Amino acid sequence: MASHSPATTGFENICRDIHGACDEPRRLSRLLAHRSPSERQQIKAVYRAMFGEDFVARLQKNLAADQDNELCNLLYLWMLDPAERDGIMARDAIESAMIDYRVLVEIFTRRKQEQLFFTKQAYLARFKKNLEHDLVTEPSHPYQRLLVALGTSHKSHHDEPSRHIANCDARRLYDAKNVSGTGSVDEATVLEMFSKRSIPQLRLAFCSYKHIYGQDFTKTLKKNLRGEFEESLRVVVKCIYSPSKYYCKLLQRTMQQPRTNKKLVTRAILGGDDVGVDEIKLAFKNNFGRNLEDFIHESLPQSDYRDFLWMWQGGQ
Repeated sequence: MASHSPATTGFENICRDIHGACDEPRRLSRLLAHRSPSERQQIKAVYRAMFGEDFVARLQKNLAADQDNELCNLLYLWMLDPAERDGIMARDAIESAMIDYRVLVEIFTRRKQEQLFFTKQAYLARFKKNLEHDLVTEPSHPYQRLLVALGTSHKSHHDEPSRHIANCDARRLYDAKNVSGTGSVDEATVLEMFSKRSIPQLRLAFCSYKHIYGQDFTKTLKKNLRGEFEESLRVVVKCIYSPSKYYCKLLQRTMQQPRTNKKLVTRAILGGDDVGVDEIKLAFKNNFGRNLEDFIHESLPQSDYRDFLWMWQGGQ
């Protein structure tokens, strides 16, 4: 009986199927859309061992030959390592006619500090530029200041979030919102907090805020939006506090448009990949009272791209 290494057992057949479908995005979607991040990593390793080539590089060639094909773009990004994927998405956001800060917020809030380090390294290796330097604009934008604070956080992400610190931070947020009596937020207090807290610790602070004051911090901000900083802060807090809710709303809002922006849907799929598709589906059901799979079928015309989305959320 032939022996198999633990790393390859169970993936040889799927890799043969993938090899035979490399130039057919629709077939690749059916083979890959439902795969977890760890399965995709194993598939890439087994594929290289079996065929002596980098599967992602093959997907990149397909994309280069058909750059307007959003399914090819999705498949390429889907199979990249998270740090490389985020680096490419960050560069695209920065090179837009107007910097797409929301993409950058999604990247910075879904990564732990040590993971964000690898994203910055991937960005430097691919584009020969420093991500944090590329964020700097004159005059500075509120999003930029919030991102720099998150990017320089020195709070260890190996520490367990502290309920005591969360309660203290919740009260500081409340005071920062009411310090001037005008409804505007004390920016210095928020930036200091963001620069010293991990994402899990900030999330716990927002939970404490709701527990103490009876409503989400985002709703407090929404009541009296005074300027760009408050509006930017509200988006950042949404991404940190409930990423599953954020991405399910991005999916719903995008697919509901008369002409669906597939790039935005791709963004939601890739962001949701880190959150977990089951969490996205549950959030969708809770927020909109319907199943995500039903909404996909009703909102998108039949296409290979819709097939990927259907397979991603668990369809057969």
